[in-house]
Amino acid sequence: MKPLSNSDFLDLWERGNGMHALDQGLLVLGAALPETSYDRLADWSLGRRNRALIELRSQCFGPHLQGWTCCTRCEEKLEIEVNARSLASEPGGAEESPCDPIIVNGHCFRLPTSRDLARAAQETDPLSATLLLIEGCRVDTGEIPAWTGEELEIVGERMALADPMAELPLTLRCPACNNEWIATLDIATFFWTEIEARAKRILFEIHALASQYGWTEKEILSLSEQRRALYMGMVHE
Repeated sequence: MKPLSNSDFLDLWERGNGMHALDQGLLVLGAALPETSYDRLADWSLGRRNRALIELRSQCFGPHLQGWTCCTRCEEKLEIEVNARSLASEPGGAEESPCDPIIVNGHCFRLPTSRDLARAAQETDPLSATLLLIEGCRVDTGEIPAWTGEELEIVGERMALADPMAELPLTLRCPACNNEWIATLDIATFFWTEIEARAKRILFEIHALASQYGWTEKEILSLSEQRRALYMGMVHE
């Protein structure tokens, strides 16, 4: 996996600004895995995609993910810090070889992909989105079954067991009211927010250093992080 440079951050932000989070995640992976086509990345299982994004994010910004959220009961603002290595410790999700077939009531399913989620995200009704996702992952032919709510739940549970990194749940506890709940980390959105912030910071530094010293963008980007920070400190003196 190729590490991302400052030029990559700028290029990704320019190309991906305004895209859906699913497309942004694939765009980022494509920059780090230039030998892998976009279509192939879109067909990775969600667990494999998430593991790769966590690995790349750790290369770019370190293993600690820091953010904040609000308590679902009292709306207290909470700071969150998660070790990315602990998120990536779950087995499965990274292999190219297919898992054992997921079979429910005689119907066979594959694992969901980013492509499947993108189709389901176009539905505004949650049940319709679920049915579209399930049917998109069904690999046997024949009439569409009349799925019951219980059967849909079983299919979802089997998929989660087969691809444990498809979702990244975080167990949170509010120190103000002792409320506990489970939140799901969207690593693609989290990572993209950091890329956007880094790109904006780099653009500001380019503007400041170019105005002060007359350097080109290429010359500024060729500086190390430490040297660029040193020059920025001189600009602000």
